[in-house]
This record gives sequence, structure tokens and C-alpha cells, in this order.
Amino acid sequence: MQEREIQPAYVRDLRVTDEAALACVKEAVGSVRIKIESLFSMGLPNSPMAGARVKVASGNFVTAKPAGIVDGIDLKFTGQIRRVDSTAIKTRLDNGDIVLVPSLGYSPTGETFNLSSIDLATCCAIELSADKLLFMVSEPVLTDDRHNMIRQLTLAEAERLLDGKDNLNDDTRRYLAAGILACRRGVKRIHFTDQAIDGVILQELFSRDGVGTLLSTISFDAIRPAVIEDIGGILELISPLEEKGILVRRSREKMETEIDDYTVLIRDGAVIACAALHIYEVEKVAELASLAVHPDYEKNARGRELYNAIERKAIDKGITRLFVLTTHASHWFLEQGFTDAGVDDLPIEKRKFFNYQRNSKVLVKVLCQ
Repeated sequence: MQEREIQPAYVRDLRVTDEAALACVKEAVGSVRIKIESLFSMGLPNSPMAGARVKVASGNFVTAKPAGIVDGIDLKFTGQIRRVDSTAIKTRLDNGDIVLVPSLGYSPTGETFNLSSIDLATCCAIELSADKLLFMVSEPVLTDDRHNMIRQLTLAEAERLLDGKDNLNDDTRRYLAAGILACRRGVKRIHFTDQAIDGVILQELFSRDGVGTLLSTISFDAIRPAVIEDIGGILELISPLEEKGILVRRSREKMETEIDDYTVLIRDGAVIACAALHIYEVEKVAELASLAVHPDYEKNARGRELYNAIERKAIDKGITRLFVLTTHASHWFLEQGFTDAGVDDLPIEKRKFFNYQRNSKVLVKVLCQ
């Protein structure tokens, strides 16, 4: 449009698409589509993509209607989405194709309409029951008061942010509102990523923490009781500590029998911290054992977060004292309110198996009921 000296016009952030503007839209869409198809046709020697044939499918998947008249101004060929043919898209996906959906819609009378790419992406994700919706934007969408990127949001947090933050710019509001709508309609995860970051999609999808902002229906992190399926993840955490002699070695069989004692902190489906609470019913005391945090999260207070959950669990079960045996982390436990104790302060059953060669420090904390 700039090359042709066509001045864009907007009404309430909606583009007025006249015939001249629509011609530019069609040309731009066609050019970008051809470029995408040609890039996916490339064989990449000396890479996993060598010899691959990636098929790209496009078509008239979207039925649209005129957006109409806003504030007395006819938006002309600016459209609204009436329907996405999700069945046709799924057929092509099942055939192994990448489906490219340009921001154009077509009416039953053969007219072409210019659509909002944000609305189109959101509608497609909802209709396809997508697991993820990714928005690539020109700058970080969501930042806190210190201008640091917000890394994760639950749906409730996003709704509060949209309602209460006056300094959100118009683009941010549109993206956030679209993400909230998709989340409400069943898309479990919405990713807002900065398109200026090289390899941003790979980094967002294939690293545990990602590089953008994640909006999800539930918290990205969750503390919950461990199940048998978590044992592999727990062993990955504690095995290096057992090798170093920091934790006492436990067999997989023993862990399976005691799995109900374990609590895990899950991040994006992976175990990043674990701890066990072994209860001695007669004395109403419990041992905190196997507390381990993934090295990437040791400085993020994850250990303290998990410990607090374990302490609440102990109190709920009527435990009056918590004890721990440690060779390397005594200062950390002292910071959590534990005090020095001796072997005689342990439950009788635990005293029988105390390893004097290991010479662990005994720390005790009285729990407030």
C-alpha cells in the first residue's frame, strides 16, 4: 500500500479494506504463501531434513461475511469469520500436510474478505481443539511493572490482568483477549513469543521453561502426591545425589512400595523437585527424606515451596515433630526452623537403623498444630 501511495484507514482498530487495499492484501498473501511453500520444498543436505518432502496445503477453508458499518463508516471488504471448515483441515492434517490458512475469507456469493490474523488463528485453534496456540509478535507482549517478561499466567490471572492493567497497549490487549477466549474454549496452552528471537518456536516448544509467555487453564507448576509413573523422574533427580553420597541410596522396588510417601513438584509435566514424608505413627513424628531439586531450579525457591507443602501435609496428618538426617544441607534446614538434635531424639525404629559411619546430622522441628 505504501508503494502504491494508498493511505490506510482504520475505525476502532479495524482496517477499512476498499478495493485498492484488498488488491494489496491478495498480492501480499499470494507472495508470502509462495515463499512459504518454496521454503518447505527445500531439501537440507547434512541435516535431519535431508530428502524430506514437506507438503503444504491451503484452500478456501474459511467462510466470511462483511464486518459491516462501524461508527457510520462502511468497512467494505474487511470481514468477520462465519465458519472454519475444520473437517477439511483435519483431513489434510491426517494426510501429513502442513495446512496454511491465510487471513482471507470467502462468502457463499464469491466475495473475498480481509480477516484479522489474530481472530483467524484463535478461531482455527478453537475449531480444531488444538493443544497449543502460538502467537509470534513483534515485541514481548506481557511484562510486569519492572518491564520483565511475564513467563506464565493462568486463565484467572490473565483475566485480572486484562481487566485491571491500564497501561496495556492496544496490540497487547488484542492478543491477550484472543488468548483468553481460546483458553475458555478449550485450547489448553497459549504461547506469546517474540518473533525477533532466532529459533523462537523451537526454544518455546522444546525447552522446559520456554522463552515467551505461557497462558494456560491451569498453573504451569503443580505440587501433588507422587504416582508410580513419577518414579522415573524422581530417580533422575535423586540418583546424582546418591552417587555423591548426599542421599542414601534407595532401590526402585523400595520406592514403589513407598510411593504414597512422596510429593512431587511438576513443571510442564516433568518432575523438578521431590520429597518424601515417612510417618512413625506411634510417636506422631515424621521424617523428611529424599528432598531433591533439579539443578536448574535450585535458586528459584522451589525447595522451600515443596518443603512448605510437606510441612502442611505433616500437620494435616497430626504430626507434632518433623526430623531430617542430612550430611550437606544442615544450614538450609536451620533456615526453615529446624534445630540441632541427637540420635536419641529419633523414633525407636529409626534409631535401630541409624548409620553411624555416615554420621548424618539430626535436625528436628516442632510443628504448630
